[in-house]
Amino acid sequence: MFANRSALRRLALTATAGAGAFTLLTACGGGDDAPTGHTGMTSSAPAAVPTASQKSQTSFNNVDVTFAQMMVPHHEQALEMAELAETRASDAEVKELAATIKAAQGPEIATMTDWLSTWKASTSEGGHGEHVMPGMMTEKDMVKLQAAKGAQFDRMFVELMIAHHQGAITMARTEQADGAEPKVKELARSIETAQQAEIEQMQELLDRL
Repeated sequence: MFANRSALRRLALTATAGAGAFTLLTACGGGDDAPTGHTGMTSSAPAAVPTASQKSQTSFNNVDVTFAQMMVPHHEQALEMAELAETRASDAEVKELAATIKAAQGPEIATMTDWLSTWKASTSEGGHGEHVMPGMMTEKDMVKLQAAKGAQFDRMFVELMIAHHQGAITMARTEQADGAEPKVKELARSIETAQQAEIEQMQELLDRL
């Protein structure tokens, strides 16, 4: 009787120990039989981080768009003035200055037009009139410039182009202050630097024309 009880007790203890070991092995095991969906020690893929180019494509704001929309026709008018100088100017420095303006602003027009296309924005100034595009010549001014030749043209061209450049600088400074897209702000800085230097050149020109 007592022997049977001792045997039963040993069997129960053995079963209990075996069950505990199985439980421990199951909890700590990393074999093929581990249940799917276990999240205790798994690692997840890192969240996708936008590349620099992706950020650039989405970082523009309304100020950037307006700057490009207004600066394109502003530059186009400067090119029109520069083309007049090719045949009407008499001063060699005026002709050289006009060629420099044409060479710089032509590619800038292409760049800004491409940005507007990428942003799916209108390439026109969207109704912005001359009163909000500082430095723009009026039609009357353009007619007078077209009719002038020689020394008269030289002086009129320089005076009008100084005002035109000053207007561009005003717009460039607004972009630098309130724009969001780095490449647009960089172009605005470049425009301000180049046109400020040309203004200083033209002011010296006026002293001898």
